[in-house]
Amino acid sequence: MTDSSFPDGFSTGGQGGAEREHPQDGPSYPQTGAESFGARAADVSRETGSSEEPVVSRETTRPATSGVLTAAQLAERNAGFDDDLTPLARAAQATVMVRAGIPQEQLGRPSETRVMVVANQKGGVGKTTSTVNLAAALTQLGQRVLVIDLDPQGNASTALNIEHRQGTPSTYELLVDGLAIVDIAQPCPDANGLWVVPATIDLAGAEIELVSVVAREQRLKKAIDAHPRIGTAAEIGDERFDYVFIDCPPSLGLLTLNALVAGAEMLIPIQAEYYALEGLGQLLATVDMVRAHLNPELAVSTIVLTMYDARTRLAAGVAQEVREHFGDQVLKTAIPRSVRVSEAPSYGQTVMTYDPGSPGALSYLEAAREIVTRGALS
Repeated sequence: MTDSSFPDGFSTGGQGGAEREHPQDGPSYPQTGAESFGARAADVSRETGSSEEPVVSRETTRPATSGVLTAAQLAERNAGFDDDLTPLARAAQATVMVRAGIPQEQLGRPSETRVMVVANQKGGVGKTTSTVNLAAALTQLGQRVLVIDLDPQGNASTALNIEHRQGTPSTYELLVDGLAIVDIAQPCPDANGLWVVPATIDLAGAEIELVSVVAREQRLKKAIDAHPRIGTAAEIGDERFDYVFIDCPPSLGLLTLNALVAGAEMLIPIQAEYYALEGLGQLLATVDMVRAHLNPELAVSTIVLTMYDARTRLAAGVAQEVREHFGDQVLKTAIPRSVRVSEAPSYGQTVMTYDPGSPGALSYLEAAREIVTRGALS
């Protein structure tokens, strides 16, 4: 896993973000993740170097995508299908397999459970959407997944069709009353091998109630460590969970702190727009603080670009900046803007079951495949 610090000195320049200076010619920033990224994020917002020419945000030609895979390329890479099938037949076959609960592909499972914290203090960047869709996609690749909904809004529970009305045993009882995960988790009806710890509105008061509790930031970690299906293959066997995803609220409060202490890896969704970059420096500073004082194993292992619109220069510019800063931590697959992805939760589903052949579903499936293969290589 790579370190979250950034290389010295490079800058954006030129008109429309199309031309960029070489690293040795640009200003130099110190390698302190938060400060460097904050300074660089400000440069991304400059769409033009001159006030005489108007800024054109949408192009008639597709700009460079910095290695981002298109939906057509993702469809071609689905090796689980017969090469003789037409694209329409492939989509139909994927839908049938998903509806029947049959994995589209059986990838190798990790040797121990990977606990991944999905966090970004900026709201609306696709944290919950990425959590539920990656979790569902992983089950289609033969993995067993546990999702812990740590957001009082309970949106992850909604998308996975899990009961989370007030009074339902949830993450509130887990953190405040000390209930075990095994007594709270519910199986997802639409994805075999996926279990969910729901969140109710009661969780909104958990931060206040935990203030006076001893070792308040360790509550979630203790609950995860105590689960009988979380651990190594040697200790637990084939019944173990391969992945635990913790969906955090859009803040850096006590709930998110519990998640950062409990996880070994951090997955950061970044919307391909300027506002999503502004608060990333503060998030990385918090990660550094947690690593220094509470959880030295925490590392930013995965960054995924969401709501990517290849028609805009800004999206391409943001994607390039993120890839230059974080390198191999950024997934090659970017998640495109998709109506299907937005529609799916209103039906109590992820896009993986709502429309398995859509560009959004194909993108999340490929992103999940990257996460699995990267873990196998690390």
